[in-house]
Amino acid sequence: MIIVTGATGALNGGTVDHLLERIPASGIAVVARDVSKAARFVDRGIEVRQGDFADPSSLPSAFDGADQLLLVSSSDPQADAVSLHRNAIEAAVTVGVGRILYTSHQGASLDTPFGPGRDHAATEAILAESGVPWTALRNGFYAHSLDLLAGPWRETGTIEVPADGPVSWTAREDAAEAAAVILAAGSGYDGPVTITASAAPTFRDLAAIATEISGRLIECVVLDQESWVDAQVSAGSPEFMARFMLGMYQAAAGGFFAGVDPLLGTLLGREPRSARDLLDRPSGS
Repeated sequence: MIIVTGATGALNGGTVDHLLERIPASGIAVVARDVSKAARFVDRGIEVRQGDFADPSSLPSAFDGADQLLLVSSSDPQADAVSLHRNAIEAAVTVGVGRILYTSHQGASLDTPFGPGRDHAATEAILAESGVPWTALRNGFYAHSLDLLAGPWRETGTIEVPADGPVSWTAREDAAEAAAVILAAGSGYDGPVTITASAAPTFRDLAAIATEISGRLIECVVLDQESWVDAQVSAGSPEFMARFMLGMYQAAAGGFFAGVDPLLGTLLGREPRSARDLLDRPSGS
């Protein structure tokens, strides 16, 4: 049995869709905090179980019988993500899960200025100490985030950032499919595995790509970091969120998202989607 958490979200929901192309629905169960949001899985013959990382008592029954368990990482920037992940891992150990797969991040490091990267590194350490076979899917930075992180360049003609560096922008859809391939394989891919697109362009590179796509000059402007934070706050963003996002740009400048790996293309059997693919489409689509 493969049990998938977070399947009501886009990433692991996509993984379940791809799993259904490879194994029978009877071999899959999904775990949701609100089971009413998982009706589409019931309609496809998949068992739906209730479980919440913030309620440890709900997790053993949710994970029971899992040969493989796909744990989604917390996406709440204000949550104690590591504690939530620890709850899930401890429950998995308690019920004897055969293998844990965790949606980590390429920039997982205790030294990164990007908060989620530190959380991922701490979670991987918990997995390593759990005694259960584990895989950390170190996905590249999800490319759909470019709509936010590159800003409204189509309207302004500029990409304004507080720091610049290479990022292996990776399509979430590709990462979801790769997870399904690894789960369906049933073994291998132990420890951290890097799942990225084939290139890691900087924001200046993205401006050059946007110039080619749009047929007009798009410039990249690197702003003073505190001035950038002030501008975000003035535009309505809470300061904690502005500083959370600043950490991403700082991590990019520090090279935490620079590496690329051919594994994703191998798993997909095709070239992964690129940052250019994302820029060359209407915003928000």
